[in-house]
Amino acid sequence: MDFLHYFSNVFTPYHLLLLFGGTTAGLILGALPGLSPTMAVALIIPFTFHMQPDSGLILLGAMYTATVAGGAISAILVNVPGAPANIATALDGHQLARQGRASEALHYCFFSSFVGGIFGIIILIFFTPPLADLALKFGPTELFWIAILGITVIGTIGSKSVIKGLMAGLFGLAISTIGDNPMLGEQRFVYSEHMESGIHIVAALIGLFALPQILTLMEESRRESAGAMFALSESRWLQSAKYNFSRVKALTIGSIVGSIVGVIPGAGGQIAGLVAYDQARKTSDNPQNFGKGEPDGIIAAESANNAMVGPSLVPLLTLSIPGSPTAAVLLGGLLIHGLFPGPDLFTQHAEVIWTFIDSLIVAQIFMLVIGLFLSRHSGWIMKVPSHYMAASILILAVFGTYSIQSSYSDVLIMAILGVAMYFASKFGFGPAPVVLGIILGPIAEDNFLQGKLIGEAGDGVMNYFFTGAINITLILATIGSIAYSVYASHKMKQKAALS
Repeated sequence: MDFLHYFSNVFTPYHLLLLFGGTTAGLILGALPGLSPTMAVALIIPFTFHMQPDSGLILLGAMYTATVAGGAISAILVNVPGAPANIATALDGHQLARQGRASEALHYCFFSSFVGGIFGIIILIFFTPPLADLALKFGPTELFWIAILGITVIGTIGSKSVIKGLMAGLFGLAISTIGDNPMLGEQRFVYSEHMESGIHIVAALIGLFALPQILTLMEESRRESAGAMFALSESRWLQSAKYNFSRVKALTIGSIVGSIVGVIPGAGGQIAGLVAYDQARKTSDNPQNFGKGEPDGIIAAESANNAMVGPSLVPLLTLSIPGSPTAAVLLGGLLIHGLFPGPDLFTQHAEVIWTFIDSLIVAQIFMLVIGLFLSRHSGWIMKVPSHYMAASILILAVFGTYSIQSSYSDVLIMAILGVAMYFASKFGFGPAPVVLGIILGPIAEDNFLQGKLIGEAGDGVMNYFFTGAINITLILATIGSIAYSVYASHKMKQKAALS
């Protein structure tokens, strides 16, 4: 119970100011396409050089939690996820916004983010030692099967047709192979100098989501004589809170899935959000409503994204193994202040580490309060005429894409993918399966190749990939996911035939 002893350290005026500033800046930066939580935390690290270790970590932790939630703002309001972790949020969040319920959707986002975030930090506080042992058991084969489990949801995420979803996902997997071969270092499928470094995930994300939205807004602007994006109805946060906390199943699924994925080194928030969304849809009484503005989709995805934050620090603080890309940047923040992760960290630097962990709880409260304030004023964005909104999103898209690697090639690739996605969307193809394929492709390929090498040097590849409790559990989950998708698709066809 050491965390209670150091709680008072968080409530100094200076630390509260850092929490408020870090949370506010994190929500704003998270909402900007291309500025992911990883980039936001990396940008703020230089400002912590001359701070005390606990103060610097408090600022970094506040930025981390807030940017994960902030990416949902642009996902809901303009259908452009602020980061890959918010892809699932856009599927139902933007549909709610188009129904005039943008404030309501944002309320669901921040309430569920708060619940998931607190759940994840509780896991971090009380279950660090056993979870650290679990993290060590995840090797190449386990991560490969996690990627395959994620691939099984491609056909049913963000597309009206399973076949079209699978086709879009396969296209994403093909894109992920462009660039250097991870084993031999040779270039493959490089047809232009602009493709030599491969396709960056954030450039693809912005292109596939932002550009089609820009072109759609321009179309609407021509039809509606430069009117606002869509109407907006009022929503009281107390009503949204009552409904949000009544959705126990979606909150539980999101929090548990996010916590499990967070502990696994290298998995990241994008997998947590998509898997939680898929599980919420499969266990829902009304799965046909997902993708049409179903609140449970937002609640599950956002609670998973933020539940991932706390557990992602477990392998980082105990084993020096980051559980997410942002946690890897936080590792740099620890080392800068002379804090070396390991079992001794909680004894030799107990005051610093427990103050940092306690501050994450307070950061969740700040994130909720500031997020609800921003939700109240979301109508300002909705009232902006479509052609002005299209121009604003275009500027942010180009700026966000170029800032990734300061590369003109990224901007060009973003534009090509965006235009292609715009025309593909006219035929029922969605961007989410493509992005999911791009994300999961390298994870599956890299870990398969590593596992193959280890297996060949040991008892054989088949034995290495198909033995072990975790591998067998993940294989069964993959088979179950495929079987349920086929069953659900058949059942929905039967309902459609009867109606």
